[in-house]
Amino acid sequence: MATEGEYESILCVKPDVNVYRIPPRATNRGYRAADWKLDVPDWSGRMRITAKGKVAYIKLEDKVSGELFAQAPVTEYPGIAVETVSDSSRYFVLRIQDDNVVSLQ
Repeated sequence: MATEGEYESILCVKPDVNVYRIPPRATNRGYRAADWKLDVPDWSGRMRITAKGKVAYIKLEDKVSGELFAQAPVTEYPGIAVETVSDSSRYFVLRIQDDNVVSLQ
């Protein structure tokens, strides 16, 4: 993880993202966006990707207040923190720190 003296860099900001609560996979088949309720997001806000040391953080924040909704530390890619969606390049799945799985557009 990052050490005390390292600074955090902002790599990317997406001002409008949607989050969908998705069920765990029942099989080894990949996640499919077509199986989600895309017209009814569970949360909307902004996404900031930051880096501190060798760890990137995908942060989901309130658009106005900047309050943190969830974050996913990414130590390697590909890995378990970020997974692709088999039927779309627009969507992906994040595994957030408390081990809940959400999808992000």
